[in-house]
Amino acid sequence: MRKFCLIFALFFCLGYTSHAQTNDLRVKIAEIAKESKGIVGVSILNLDTRDTLTYNGHLHLPMQSVMKYPIAITVLHEVDKGRFKLDQLIHVDKSDYWDTYSPLKDEHPNANFEVSIKKLLSYMVSQSDNVACDVLVKTLGGMDKVDTYIHSIGVQNVTFKATEFQMAQAWDVQYTNWAEVAGLTNLLDITFKANFLSPASHAYLWQIMKETSTGPKQIKGLLPAGTVVYHKTGRSGTNEQGITAATNDIGIITLPNGKHLAIAVFVSDTPVDMPARESIIARIARTAYDEAVK
Repeated sequence: MRKFCLIFALFFCLGYTSHAQTNDLRVKIAEIAKESKGIVGVSILNLDTRDTLTYNGHLHLPMQSVMKYPIAITVLHEVDKGRFKLDQLIHVDKSDYWDTYSPLKDEHPNANFEVSIKKLLSYMVSQSDNVACDVLVKTLGGMDKVDTYIHSIGVQNVTFKATEFQMAQAWDVQYTNWAEVAGLTNLLDITFKANFLSPASHAYLWQIMKETSTGPKQIKGLLPAGTVVYHKTGRSGTNEQGITAATNDIGIITLPNGKHLAIAVFVSDTPVDMPARESIIARIARTAYDEAVK
């Protein structure tokens, strides 16, 4: 009986400690989030220990270019099915261009050229290229293909409706592409597994996520130098009322022990400036990292 009591006490103590640490982390995140004067959604999942924390984890928040990560997953799934090949050339026409951020367009201002699916994926994910994104969506057959596939792998709390071009036509359209941040860490968890996609497609997906050049002051901003991060950012414009709909970053942080932390931080509908929004994301990511390495 005494042995049983000691074991029970040990488990109770461990459970209480874990609960207390989670509450402490949530309090720290809440304090940082207040600075947004808007809405902050956070989801954190240790892919090895399965420790989980959410803060506003089930609100429907606009994704903006974070959607390019699930679009890439969908394209690579179609590659694995044999519908496409990574080296398959896609024609880019002048009709694919509009006034938007696009390194691809900058490099080929006259359009009418061919580029591989592999290269389009790199432009879309690593550089967040809007033209590359919509060319790939057109190649897939529309955003419904993305919506259906992502739901089919067990992620229900995300919705994909509008292309980059469609989002650019009216402010409210961006809100039709929404996600619960908890759904995005679930998606990161599913897709980071070694048996998800073929070995070649899986390796390429995480290569281009690792090579992301946008948002260096967000999730990566305050992490120790050399920390490997696979991530995808998303940003909206600012409306006439001074409100920015989305400054987002999701990704997987490699911890010093080789384990991995999935994190999604969305800063939504906020009047604060870009440095403040990026600082909120960076400090939340660092706080989560510090807690994970204790």
